[in-house]
Amino acid sequence: MQSTFKNKTTGDIDMSLQLWLGTLFALTAGIFVVVMYAQLSRGLLICLGIGLGAAVCSSPVLLVYALILPAINRHYQSVHTKTAALFALNALITMAYSVVLALVVQPEQDDFIAVAGACFLVLFGAASVSVGLCRTSLYSRYFGYRMHEYGSHLLKNQNNQYMEPQSVNETTSNQINKPVTKGLITAALILLMLIPTWFISSLVEERQARQAGVVKDVAAKWATAQTVTGPYLYIPYYRKEKDAGGKELVTTQYVLVLPDELSVTADIIPEQRLRSIYKVLLYRSSVTTKGNFVLQLPKDIDPLSLKLADARVCIGISDFKGIEKKVDIRFNGNTYTLMPGLPATNIDSAGLSAAIDLTQSMIGSTLAFDMPLQLKGSEQLHFVPLGGNSQFSIRSAWTDPSFDGTVLPGERNVTSDGFTAKWVFNKANLPFGTVLKDARINKEALSFGVSMLQPADQYAKTTRSVKYAVLIIGLTFSLFFIIELMQKKAVHPVQYVLIGLALVIFYTLLLSISEFIFFDNAYLVAASATVSLISLYARGHFNSWKTAGIFASVLSGLYSFIFILIRLEDTALLLGSIGLFIILALVMYASRKINWYGNSANVQQA
Repeated sequence: MQSTFKNKTTGDIDMSLQLWLGTLFALTAGIFVVVMYAQLSRGLLICLGIGLGAAVCSSPVLLVYALILPAINRHYQSVHTKTAALFALNALITMAYSVVLALVVQPEQDDFIAVAGACFLVLFGAASVSVGLCRTSLYSRYFGYRMHEYGSHLLKNQNNQYMEPQSVNETTSNQINKPVTKGLITAALILLMLIPTWFISSLVEERQARQAGVVKDVAAKWATAQTVTGPYLYIPYYRKEKDAGGKELVTTQYVLVLPDELSVTADIIPEQRLRSIYKVLLYRSSVTTKGNFVLQLPKDIDPLSLKLADARVCIGISDFKGIEKKVDIRFNGNTYTLMPGLPATNIDSAGLSAAIDLTQSMIGSTLAFDMPLQLKGSEQLHFVPLGGNSQFSIRSAWTDPSFDGTVLPGERNVTSDGFTAKWVFNKANLPFGTVLKDARINKEALSFGVSMLQPADQYAKTTRSVKYAVLIIGLTFSLFFIIELMQKKAVHPVQYVLIGLALVIFYTLLLSISEFIFFDNAYLVAASATVSLISLYARGHFNSWKTAGIFASVLSGLYSFIFILIRLEDTALLLGSIGLFIILALVMYASRKINWYGNSANVQQA
């Protein structure tokens, strides 16, 4: 009798647990669909957080099920009546939770009923889905085996011995429900083990932010990204105007004259500085600028009104700390030294300028110039094409350039020895002429050049690998679950947690090792360590080297597949979809002969 009571109690608890877990699963799945449809950031983390919160807050429901389900089963004879009583119980429970949730949300008085009603529909819908998911266990093996269909509390077995139907059928029911319950627990553990992966994602972002902070700190002390503009001429002139009263006023305005021909050549020498475990990429550059100005004026400006004594030649430079030598420009045969400060900010807000000698006789003539510039910086070197016809050439020994800005180079060549790039512009390419009056130029919308960034793709690749954690953890747990059923040697949930932690620690190993060696080598080391650990653990549990070999082969294939997806860019989605289809087909093939319900033959005989 003690054994019968124990089996009854175990059956009640199993059924209560299935209904509770099924409701949590349906609720979390529905929230996941909504979050994915809304394309919220950190959608999976939101779902997991809500799922865990729902599991904690709904724990009293499990107790209610364990107390009320046996009473429903005892007091009602018909399966339909028992089902109706169960739905009524779910309605009462969800109604109570809906009122509490509506009070927590604290809506306006007019919206209280709407909020409570919406919560009731969602929760009752999840509970109804759970009943549907558990219908086999609930109707046939829980309610059915306690029905007094034959008007007697006793049934005869094959040996004509009388026994209580509860003791025989509940023992069989427990055997059948074990795979179902274990499957639900395994699915819950898969979702649970995804939580640490989000902390790892945060750790990756933190390490990436730390590296960016180190780079920014070193660059600020060396020189930041540089954008070079010019040279161009600033020429003020007098303008006579009349005010509202007819009185004549004399104001000072100016024109900016851009080069008619411009040629810029830049040689970049990269330098790496070590700060802590991070390498910071800096550069020195030698920029040579040559060209000529054609000194022409608009028709509405009288040449006699020009203030030629105040004319200046200007260039724009983003960060003065990067100027390594004094900047001299040779203009029309004379050499001038440029000093900080600009007479006008139509183009640049910071730069250098120098007073130049201009005369009336130079108007309409061509004035040649050349200017060497020794400039250091970090991250990038950009130029602005301020010229009628211009060409820019950049070369460097750096092998990983990133050509950016508004215009890509017309010619480029990247080899193991470095790169060369060339941009060419003409008067038809630019939205302005060579003489600007009352015009402002947005140089950020015109700048182009090359970025000199230290490749730090280990963080991006680690982030991409973390996104496939659900695949690794899910398939590994599924493999353990299938082998557990095939070899009939149970794996405890605590062991699943240990296996999941080993799979999660792979990502911390990958992140930490990749900061010291190449990502590919770090991935090999981390994956080899994880595969070896889990395979040896499987060998110890199942006591079979063959089983350990299966785990080693499957995990190695999974990690190799993920590595290929990480390396790919354009075809990652296509290959990933095909790979997942093949994996699913293999899982279905391997599990085709598994008896998910236990000894079904004995069930039918009973």
